[in-house]
Amino acid sequence: MKNRLRALRAERGWSQAVLGDHLNVSRQTINAIEAGRYDPSLPLAFKIARLFDRKIEDIFEDEK
Repeated sequence: MKNRLRALRAERGWSQAVLGDHLNVSRQTINAIEAGRYDPSLPLAFKIARLFDRKIEDIFEDEK
């Protein structure tokens, strides 16, 4: 799944570790999501969307 997480994180000047702390997940989880190796659970996707004040669809894009 493609996503804009890296760009959104960079806009705030946050490291992967800082974002992970905000979401209560590890830096490795953030890295895997950004790299497209891991699709977040629906609850985690909602947390990410709320944190960045965006809709889930604005952050995550289904690869067709």
